[in-house]
Amino acid sequence: MEHEILQNITEINSRIEESCKKYGRERGEVKLLLATKTVPVEKIKIALKAGHTLIGENKVQEVKEKYEGLSEIPHESHFIGHLQTNKIKEILKYGISCIQSLDRLDLAIKLNDRLVFENKIIDVLIQVNTSNEDSKFGIAPEELVPLVVAISKLERIQIRGLMTIGLFSTDHEKVRECFQLLRTLKEEVEELQIPGVEMRELSMGMSGDLEIAIEEGATIVRVGTAIFGKRVYPDSYYWNENN
Repeated sequence: MEHEILQNITEINSRIEESCKKYGRERGEVKLLLATKTVPVEKIKIALKAGHTLIGENKVQEVKEKYEGLSEIPHESHFIGHLQTNKIKEILKYGISCIQSLDRLDLAIKLNDRLVFENKIIDVLIQVNTSNEDSKFGIAPEELVPLVVAISKLERIQIRGLMTIGLFSTDHEKVRECFQLLRTLKEEVEELQIPGVEMRELSMGMSGDLEIAIEEGATIVRVGTAIFGKRVYPDSYYWNENN
C-alpha cells in the first residue's frame, strides 16, 4: 500500500512538473493538495510522512474523526467541501487553515461572528460555479464581485483567491472554459484593488484535467482518487448538503 501511494504521488508530481515546464511556469507556483475524502488515517499518514503535507477534506465529520490520528505529523489542512452554517463552530476546532468553499454571504457573516468570538482569523477562497450546473455549489460568476466586496469588510476573514470544481467532462475544451473563466474573474477582482483581498490562489483542476488547469493558471490542484485509489461512493455523496 505504501509503495503504491508514494508511486502515485510521484506520477502526479511528474505531471505537474512537466506541465509547468511546458507552459512556462515555475514548479513552486503549483501546490498539490491531497483530497482525502473517505481515505483512512493510515493511508494519509503515508503521504504526510513522505513530506506531502497539504490535505483537503470535504466533510466536517471526517475532519473531526481524523484530527487526532493525523495531529502527530505537521501538515496543513484545508476544507474543500460544502459548508453548512451549523457546522461552523465545529470546523474551527480542528486546525483548518483555509476554507476553499466559501460561496455565500450569510455563511461568511456567521463564520466571521464565530471567529470574533474565538479571536481567530481564517483564510478563505471563494468558490465559483464556473460550469453553471445546478448540481454544483459556488457563487454565480456574475455575482462574485459584490460577494467579494461584502466579505472583504468582515474583519476576521481573509480572501486569498478563488476555487472551482469545474465540469466533469471528457470534452477538454469545455473544461478549459471553466478554468479560463475563473482566471478572468481573478483578474477582474485584482483590478479593483479591494483592501485586504489577495488573489494569490486559483484552486482548480483534479487528476483528469490538472494539465489544463495549470496551463490556465492554477496554483492548487486537488487530487485524491489517482493517489489513494477509487472511492466507494459516487461524486454526489461529496457535494450534497449533508456534511
